[in-house]
Amino acid sequence: MNALKVTKYESPLRTEQAQQTRERILAGVRAILESDPDSALGFDELAEVSGVNRRTIFRHFPTKEDLLSAFWQSTNASLGVRFWPESERDLVDLPPALFTSLDGIEGIVRASHASGPGRQMRLQANDERQAAFKRSLSDVSSLLQPERARQLEATVQLLFSATAWQTMKDYWGLSGEEAGRAAAWAIGALLDAARREGRISKDERDE
Repeated sequence: MNALKVTKYESPLRTEQAQQTRERILAGVRAILESDPDSALGFDELAEVSGVNRRTIFRHFPTKEDLLSAFWQSTNASLGVRFWPESERDLVDLPPALFTSLDGIEGIVRASHASGPGRQMRLQANDERQAAFKRSLSDVSSLLQPERARQLEATVQLLFSATAWQTMKDYWGLSGEEAGRAAAWAIGALLDAARREGRISKDERDE
């Protein structure tokens, strides 16, 4: 006799409540980082700020790494524009829209750069970030020596980043859109220069 397969029933109401709780927790993370960038983001503090008890927080996010990863994904999704490139064209097309969107979440962007948890949050995604830029730059990088290709990848990633947005905003008074256009122009010029260098090196090797 075959055993009956029991399908676990998922209540729509319970699912909705769980999502609301998750959003309250992530909103608490944002509130803490914006008000106190130096906060260690402890779970007791998060429980107090979010109004969600510590045990429930752990049920949704067993570790701080899980919590920060979810917060990073939630923040990026709120921008309405991709935070990393998927192609070489994206490198010059995306910065104006991306940097403009950063103006709308200025507090959390600044907190993510000033706080320990914010830095940890950004570093957790570093492998994925590097892979995105390496893929987008692969055609140009293939023309260069390995050391020069790595320099290109690192510099383009910097120009495409919230760090560039913040620097141009703070020291030059540029709006997000203005900073994005400046970054896009600089990236385009750098890609053109890298191609020229790569072709010259190839011609020299072929001689």
